[in-house]
Amino acid sequence: MDHFMESDALLPSWIRKRPVEMAEAHLFIISCCVAGLVGILTIYYTAFQWRRNINLSWMKAIARSKKNPKTRNKVALAPHTWVLESVTRGKSLNCCVCLKSVSPSQTLSPIVASDSFIHRCGICGAESHLSCSSNAHEDCKCVSMFGYDHVVHQWAVQWTEVTDQSDESSFCSYCEEPCSGSFLGGSPIWCCLWCRRLVHVDCHGSMFNETGDVCDLGPFRRLILSPLYVKQLNTTTSAGGILSSITHGANEIASSVRATIRSRSKKKKHRYESSADAGSSSNTSDTSTDSAAETNQTANGTRRIGENHNGNTVKEEVNQEPGEAKRTERKSSLNRSASINQKDELHLTGTRQKYELIDLPPEARPLLVFINKKSGAQRGDSLKQRLNILLNPVQVFELSSTQGPEAGLYLFRKVPHFRILVCGGDGTVGWVLDAIDKQNYVSPPPVAILPAGTGNDLARVLSWGGGLGSVERQGGLCTLLDHIEHAAVTILDRWKVSISNQLGKPLHAPKFLNNYLGVGCDAKVALEIHNLREENPEKFYNQFMNKVLYAREGAKSIMDRTFADFPWQVRVEVDGVDIEVPEDAEGVLVANIGSYMGGVDLWQNEDENYDNFDPQSMHDKVLEVVSISGTWHLGKLQVGLSRARRIAQGQLIKIQLLADLPVQIDGEPWFQQPCTLTISHHGQAFMLKRAAEEPLGHAAAIIADVLENAETNHVINASQKRALLQEMALRLS
Repeated sequence: MDHFMESDALLPSWIRKRPVEMAEAHLFIISCCVAGLVGILTIYYTAFQWRRNINLSWMKAIARSKKNPKTRNKVALAPHTWVLESVTRGKSLNCCVCLKSVSPSQTLSPIVASDSFIHRCGICGAESHLSCSSNAHEDCKCVSMFGYDHVVHQWAVQWTEVTDQSDESSFCSYCEEPCSGSFLGGSPIWCCLWCRRLVHVDCHGSMFNETGDVCDLGPFRRLILSPLYVKQLNTTTSAGGILSSITHGANEIASSVRATIRSRSKKKKHRYESSADAGSSSNTSDTSTDSAAETNQTANGTRRIGENHNGNTVKEEVNQEPGEAKRTERKSSLNRSASINQKDELHLTGTRQKYELIDLPPEARPLLVFINKKSGAQRGDSLKQRLNILLNPVQVFELSSTQGPEAGLYLFRKVPHFRILVCGGDGTVGWVLDAIDKQNYVSPPPVAILPAGTGNDLARVLSWGGGLGSVERQGGLCTLLDHIEHAAVTILDRWKVSISNQLGKPLHAPKFLNNYLGVGCDAKVALEIHNLREENPEKFYNQFMNKVLYAREGAKSIMDRTFADFPWQVRVEVDGVDIEVPEDAEGVLVANIGSYMGGVDLWQNEDENYDNFDPQSMHDKVLEVVSISGTWHLGKLQVGLSRARRIAQGQLIKIQLLADLPVQIDGEPWFQQPCTLTISHHGQAFMLKRAAEEPLGHAAAIIADVLENAETNHVINASQKRALLQEMALRLS
């Protein structure tokens, strides 16, 4: 007992007080802590506002400096290209004019209509209030510096977060200090719109005195179309540009509304019957969305575009004149056919040219980009914005129902060596390859693929990936551009599909095959997906949902025995020899590449059970024919639980249809009446294959670059370069 009393005496006096006094002491301590926390937050908020005011002062000083008449002629000026865009809560965006936030308030009150839309520059990504955009400075990326001695840095505030930024560009290009924007960081940051280098504003003066602000266009200088060689043909005022952009945005909204009304009116109407009529009266391809179903006048007739279940662009050409068909198939001894003059080219492009490329140096290797925003991934707008930031916007073209690839090819008609990037599905790639064929190049430009469709089978065999997700995981567009610059040139066989009646009379204009052709159950699933897309285009908003809907339609057909009599409804002839179709077959597939339906290998070269067949190759001028035994078999092929049955290999394949059957070419389906499908070799296209993981690919890329330099130096001509590239592709594959 005494021991506890002694311990109690050792405690502090304030603990031995009464409980009421202890409670008061606890309350005092808590009050002190709260007051201290409030004081710390107040200091933090004050410092944050102080730093923000400093940054705003810097930005205003930057804006005033751009108005200085003494500096007006040092940097090329260009107005912003404003595009109307909706904005949602939660985004941290600042107006480039008034420097205030353009994001709606975080309160629960409804968003005012005027606050839910902003203007975004389609080139540099700057944002502005609708009321401020007319007062914006002309500090956008200047796509044409024709007449300048060298490219000048275009320094600007980085208004938008750039996802495609290399690690080296996070440091100041002068003092090499980080440009991360710390809490109490110093000078604001400028970013060059061309080379993407960063510099502290207070470092810019010293850097200008040492380098003169000369820009080398950064790490992708060979792929970027230098503005020094771009001449603007027709100039427009900034006010006119703003009015044009607003009008264009309003037209797009009105067009989308009209397309929705038309698509709803077509629901549950003309499904298989309309497809059959289309197969007998015009070209046997259908459009996938009514918004892309408007006609586009080309040199060969009327073109209709859209996207089918495989992310492919569905095209239709009708009313082709016989003379024109002969001209497209004729081999040219010149770089292009001399019969196509400038007026014909302008009519072929269907658009008025705004720029012209003049006197490009021989070592230039610019990249021509085509984007189809109707592809399966539905991310064309964001891709175009990102590529406009990384490249010259003049070299980026958006494919639509009113503008095909001919416009870009016409602009690059005087460029001796260039490469092409197609952002879309397999059908978009085929569309571009068709346009390249019509230009009659002796040595056509090679084509790379940014897989933005649903299946992306051609992109898979060329090692570009199966979708945009794989591209982002590999490092985004910066890594993709680096891979394109160091890609290997390879060859792709292209095949012509003629459709004729029993008397041999052509029923339609010929089609072209790059990947595969299917008759039977697989084409039926593709046709059902195509019809569903026409009725409900809003359901096909990304690559994953497209595959889900494709699997659902395939599952519906598992118990369907529509093609039980298929072996007796078709006749297959390969190189003049009749081929027996297996009795359990419900479909026949003719394959040119080793990927089908999003990555399925139909032929499987590693299979050693077929000693009498050769391995498959996409440039051996030979096609492979396999059979499938139903939709359930297709599902097992997709998960690797089964294999297709090999039937034949050959160079000339005829498939005679004795009944009405669905047919698809590269994912483009239609319902075909009895006819004969004749598949013959059409030619070969140059493609780019990613060589990052292949030692032989690196060697092929180096050899291709050497051959281009040899042609530039007149050591070899274009025909010799093409023959050497073909031989290299065959030996290194």
